[in-house]
Amino acid sequence: MADCSRKSENMDKTIVITGTGAVTPIGTGVETYWNNLIAGHCGIAPIRQCDTTALPVKVAAEIKDFDPAALLPKPLLRETVPFMQYGYAAAQEALTQGGLDPSLEPRRVGIVLGTALAGVSHIAETQHEVDEAGKLRVSPRFVPKALGNIAAAQVAIHFGFRGPSFTVQTACSSGGDAIGLACMLLKSGEADAMLAVGAEASICPVVLAGLASARALSRNDDPVTACRPFDLNRDGFVMGEGGGALLLETEAHAKARGANFIGVICGTANNTDGHHVTAPHPDGIGAVACMEDALHHAGLSPADIGYINAHGTSTPMGDSIEAAAVKKVFPCPPPVSSTKGATGHMMGAGGITEVIACVKAVETGILPPTLHYEVADPACDLDFIPNQARQAEIRYAMSNAFGFGGQNSSVIVGRYE
Repeated sequence: MADCSRKSENMDKTIVITGTGAVTPIGTGVETYWNNLIAGHCGIAPIRQCDTTALPVKVAAEIKDFDPAALLPKPLLRETVPFMQYGYAAAQEALTQGGLDPSLEPRRVGIVLGTALAGVSHIAETQHEVDEAGKLRVSPRFVPKALGNIAAAQVAIHFGFRGPSFTVQTACSSGGDAIGLACMLLKSGEADAMLAVGAEASICPVVLAGLASARALSRNDDPVTACRPFDLNRDGFVMGEGGGALLLETEAHAKARGANFIGVICGTANNTDGHHVTAPHPDGIGAVACMEDALHHAGLSPADIGYINAHGTSTPMGDSIEAAAVKKVFPCPPPVSSTKGATGHMMGAGGITEVIACVKAVETGILPPTLHYEVADPACDLDFIPNQARQAEIRYAMSNAFGFGGQNSSVIVGRYE
């Protein structure tokens, strides 16, 4: 069995995880998120933050019990919008857990932030206010609140980073791609420590209406059954929101400062289907290649993977294509679950929080369940860990994130040996 904590021909440097952070619909803070996830709690409920009277969609996985005033510096409250606040809070938790002081070597610490829709809710809200007032009077903070990269900039400004800073916008794979790009920068020697952050808050009428028009969202108004990954009766995904963060470092840097190692990024991969703007390739060629590349970069075989956190959004086409792709890569597929039944589709943030679920699965020996799975679909014939968490000692886990445009991301994590 390969040991991903050591150098291989595909890995110049070992990348360790020294901090994690999460803001999710089932809890803020990694421990709360994880405990609620394995307990089977569901964060999907009737939408509170906007009027759904004219919308065909009534439920979403919104952030609850989040107090930005308690988690953010006071000046940021006026300068940020929710997706930035969720990303900032997750980043702060990861830095605190990792015990990293960026001011000691600011040019060697950087950030990559992934977001699918950035400030679209703020743009829509501002346009509505302008239309209602009949006057083109807009705040000078409008553009900084709308730009995706300002979420990363606010973290860098307030914690004193001066290293590489990138914002990736690769739809639903943005979070996974943020991890992949952060690892590239560490391996190339451009930085010693990187924050990989995902942030999303796009539950607003114009986005909901657009996705509903594309028949991507579930029309089921019952929060208990609206998101049913891999179930025969699934009818679309449920919007979610939140933030996630991983503090990543080269092994040498983390050892030198005496950091605690939570896990290892064994391998990452990114590619594109090159097929369609919204639909995955019917044969799953991009997903297959992405998982294979991640295994190759990790120096692992399919048999080494003990758990897969699937993209599993609960769409009829996407789930069946992903299940078939897993079977093509894994002759004997490991247990698979989609945690979106609990959190909804958190888009850019989900790519990070789902990797955190994999880290915790390796650490604790508990595999999170696929909620609301009742009726097996012959097109999705894998072990989906239905409805209840499961004990299983594993060394490696994979997280998949696939997005519009044929964007594919796979991340493999493992235990530090």
